[in-house]
Amino acid sequence: MTKAIQTAVVGVTGYAGAELARLLLRHPRLQGTPPVFAGRVDEKDAARGGVPLSEIHPQLADSSGSGNLRLEPFTWELLASRGVEVLFLATPHEQSREWAPEALKRGLRVIDLSAAWRLNEAANRSVYAFEDEGSALATAMQAQAVYGMPELHRAQIAGARLIANPGCYATSIILPLRPLVAAGLVDLKCGIVADAKSGVSGAGKAPSARTHFMYAADNLSAYSVFTHRHTGELLEQIGINANEIIFAPHLLPIPRGILSTIYVPFREPQTKNTILRVYKDFFAGSPMVRLYDKSLPQIQYSVRTNYADIGFQLATDGRRAVIVSCLDNLLKGASGQAVQNLNVMLGWPESEGLV
Repeated sequence: MTKAIQTAVVGVTGYAGAELARLLLRHPRLQGTPPVFAGRVDEKDAARGGVPLSEIHPQLADSSGSGNLRLEPFTWELLASRGVEVLFLATPHEQSREWAPEALKRGLRVIDLSAAWRLNEAANRSVYAFEDEGSALATAMQAQAVYGMPELHRAQIAGARLIANPGCYATSIILPLRPLVAAGLVDLKCGIVADAKSGVSGAGKAPSARTHFMYAADNLSAYSVFTHRHTGELLEQIGINANEIIFAPHLLPIPRGILSTIYVPFREPQTKNTILRVYKDFFAGSPMVRLYDKSLPQIQYSVRTNYADIGFQLATDGRRAVIVSCLDNLLKGASGQAVQNLNVMLGWPESEGLV
């Protein structure tokens, strides 16, 4: 019997936090050891022991009593008293920059769903304007952070104390492009175009004019072209320069899901079998990637799963391909990938609790 692992989640009130709670509550290795849910709780709710999970996310109530778990006021003492070993931060990046160092100091392992520690290069981090940028502590933290994409960094994740969970758009573009670029097939001088579209939940739970129903419904709009915060992740993890890719994100009038259409020029003519072999070799042992060789992925096939679906069509001259990549932005693009990282970190089967 393996030792029970106590987890904690900060940020359960958001969309990603709700999915993270659902996955952890049903994870076969965590049965009987539900997560500690901690965060901001007002004085009135604190007096009654916190907010019942069923009041925050009624869909999480079940016959095992999960809905009776409570969101309790966050303190480090609370986590210590409950024996927490792995802390999930589904918090804004500013909060993660503050809490992750303290968590590691206290001996916790951290899986951070924010962008606080995703980027290795200062030029790419500048889009976030971190107040502690360049400090000795932030530099030390960044040095030990591992980019949490198991398909790329499985070995490093297994021994990590701080995992920086990838962005949703980034995941949908890095996975189909990294194998081809690493194999030297892509003509980077001609440039890659990544045309990506996400459901509204990708913008988070806080309402805004752009995510308001009257704006998003029956609409399709581009935003943050050339300036999206996930661009740095693409550059660092694919291994390309900014002038070698155009990334154009769009808002889809659907609740969740991402479809990225990626236009790729090749240095030499390729065959379908060559491209398939590159993908199959790269993703051997990666249970959360599905390759489509007879059709193209669609959002409806990957939504509410932790799969990243990849398919492509090759031009008749073999020099160009259109790649379609789909995933659920709240699962493989956020909470599902965080649980996948937990599995790798603890030596459990990578897809456990996710399929």
